[in-house]
Amino acid sequence: MLKLLNPPGEPEPVGYAFLAPLDHFLETHRVLIVGGTLLLALGGLPLLYFMKFDFNPMNLRNPKAESIATFLDLRKDPNTGANAVNVMTTSQEQARQVEAKLEKVPEVLRVMSLNSFVPEDQAPKLKLIAQGAKVLNPALSPEQIDAAPSDQENVESLKSSVDNLRRTAGDAKGPGAVASRRLADALQKLADGDEATRNKAQDVFVTPMKIVFDQLRNAMQAGPVTLESLPPELVSAWKSKDGIIRVEALPKGDPNDNDTLRRFAAAVLAAEPTAIGGPVSILKSGDTVVKAFIHAGIYALLVIGLLLWITLRRFVDVLMTLVPLLVAGAVTLEICVLIGLPLNFANIVAFPLLLGVGVAFKIYYVVAWRSGRTNLLQTSLTRAIFFSALTTATAFGSLWLSSHPGTSSMGKLLALSLVTTLAAVLLFQPALMGKPRDLRE
Repeated sequence: MLKLLNPPGEPEPVGYAFLAPLDHFLETHRVLIVGGTLLLALGGLPLLYFMKFDFNPMNLRNPKAESIATFLDLRKDPNTGANAVNVMTTSQEQARQVEAKLEKVPEVLRVMSLNSFVPEDQAPKLKLIAQGAKVLNPALSPEQIDAAPSDQENVESLKSSVDNLRRTAGDAKGPGAVASRRLADALQKLADGDEATRNKAQDVFVTPMKIVFDQLRNAMQAGPVTLESLPPELVSAWKSKDGIIRVEALPKGDPNDNDTLRRFAAAVLAAEPTAIGGPVSILKSGDTVVKAFIHAGIYALLVIGLLLWITLRRFVDVLMTLVPLLVAGAVTLEICVLIGLPLNFANIVAFPLLLGVGVAFKIYYVVAWRSGRTNLLQTSLTRAIFFSALTTATAFGSLWLSSHPGTSSMGKLLALSLVTTLAAVLLFQPALMGKPRDLRE
């Protein structure tokens, strides 16, 4: 299209002539700029000790979504076992030994196994239950039960209660008197209503009481409990058909806190290296992913360095390309610590990607510098790099607006990385390179 249409040239240079003072400043103060930047980047390296990897995949989900909000709420209840760690044993004796060992771990809240459902000191407890049954059974299971009252009798009883409540409350102003009059008004409405309304109220209040009385009546019939007498449905949740017995440990502290789960999983693994379960799996998965991306970063830098050497054929020129890239990467991680942006399974993908994008910007300057170009900030090359980076930052940064926390964190880190990469190209690299070896006219 350019050949056929042959458009006219630009009427004036398309670079940034207004950046001439900055070009002059970078040239005359290059030692200060290079030294200050390297000192700042190296001085911030201790911050990387506090760099965290959020290994909890639930934090990549929208906490306001109904399913996630429900799970996070249920996870706070130890009885759900959402953050449990399990140890598999082959015998009851081994299960007891594992229980005893895990109960001594400070990070463990509770340890359970099939043995936990067999109460201790059953004889004295059963004796107390038998004594209670002698007292309560006549009331819970009377020999004679009166007929249910008629609706008219219920109305009279309600009105009698209303009179007693109002007489007791009188004109007093205390909270008890106010509550008595409020209850009297409610009972009066119930007495003045129809029979269907009163039957509905009876179902609401009386039916649950009957259930509670039935539960209490059953509790008074308790007998000895052994492993053999446990319900099969319960046993199957803790013991497999081939005799594998599960021992469960629950974390102490906030189950939604990553540090709590990390300490819990590490402590249980130290006591029982064969432990498995959610906290152990996501902790080890996180460690594996971090190691994998460290390896990926090292391999990427090695291959990038090799390609640069093949292209540039000068070790100093390779360093001129790689040093700004490493500075941008270090500063990006340091800023992540300062703004509280942890790495996670989503945004860690950005780093190998940005190594390639970052070195692409920097090699343009190195090639122009090798050809003898000076005052690089004023050239059309800077304009091209700026808009190329801006386009990429817009595409990646749009992920930041996502309601999905994982996607949003990826966009945030990508945008931050591109900003530091662009700053390293435009402000640090010209000062690092200095004047070309062969000045071009």
